[in-house]
Amino acid sequence: MNSVLLTVDLTKAVADEAIERNDSIVIAYHPIIFRGLKSLTLKDTQQQSLLRLAAEGISVYSPHTAIDCARGGLGDWLADIVTGTPAEVQADDDGTVEKEINGSPAKNSPTTQTPAESERSLSPLKRPSYMLQHHPSQLLLKEKALKLGNKQHRRYPIQTTKVPGYPGAGMGRIVRLSEPVPLTDIIDRIGLGLGNPKGFPIAVPQGKQAGDMMIRSIGICAGSGGHLFGEMEKAGEEVDLLFTGELSHHEALAAIEKGKCVICLFHSNTERGFLHSVLKVQLEATIAEEWERVRNEERAKEGLSDEFVESLNDEHVEVEVSEFDRDPFGIMISKAAV
Repeated sequence: MNSVLLTVDLTKAVADEAIERNDSIVIAYHPIIFRGLKSLTLKDTQQQSLLRLAAEGISVYSPHTAIDCARGGLGDWLADIVTGTPAEVQADDDGTVEKEINGSPAKNSPTTQTPAESERSLSPLKRPSYMLQHHPSQLLLKEKALKLGNKQHRRYPIQTTKVPGYPGAGMGRIVRLSEPVPLTDIIDRIGLGLGNPKGFPIAVPQGKQAGDMMIRSIGICAGSGGHLFGEMEKAGEEVDLLFTGELSHHEALAAIEKGKCVICLFHSNTERGFLHSVLKVQLEATIAEEWERVRNEERAKEGLSDEFVESLNDEHVEVEVSEFDRDPFGIMISKAAV
């Protein structure tokens, strides 16, 4: 099949799914190989999945940090959720980026910028506004999400990655709102944007309640944010809220001791919704266009095998998100508490 299976983690269950579906390629956000290997063996369960997929002719591609860094990528998707809307970016003739929210400069934006600030861009460029919910079952929540409104803000990467032709790329995002909003409003946005989970951990300073906290700035990192947030502090960037998948006990404790709030969703729960709401949509359009171009080019050639001609006659392309991919952690709720 001319088909793609999207997943955050390439587990045995996902490999079984890809083989059953007879997919062409698995795009696994997390690389299944993190360090160099001298051999692949069946003794290791993850290597076993790779070998089984290879035997079936199914490729594996892992974009991970490329998606994290890209303007309009995972960092901006999370920023879209906490702010209620994507920011629009317009590049001037000289290549500089004018920071705007819905066509109007953000309130309290500085009239002058440092060289470092001038490299930071609001994201994404020419990206459509995606609905916050990523599961079809959550469509009824759209009206509630829209009532939360959107907030004028500016955003930029925590760590800028200089890639020619791609201004604004970088790891993580810092969001600075034009006016403070209650932490509880941001929690509502995150709940809606991430599929309305039953609950997730938050941390607030000692002696405070979530309802007491007002947030004007947010540090965002998909997955595990401890290292990147540490680099953010070293760079002198202070924020009121850290939003990530996971932090260690001591990292969270240090944050609330400094008066910050923390929201964690479990590692891959900050990543999986991006596959549904952004990556799947973009790949479906791009692959269909690319496959049509390839078919037209190849058909003009002579001496093609019958098998290859048959494959060129198949105009079907498909991009699906794994039904078996999930975070290893879940939350058990007592019946007495329901």
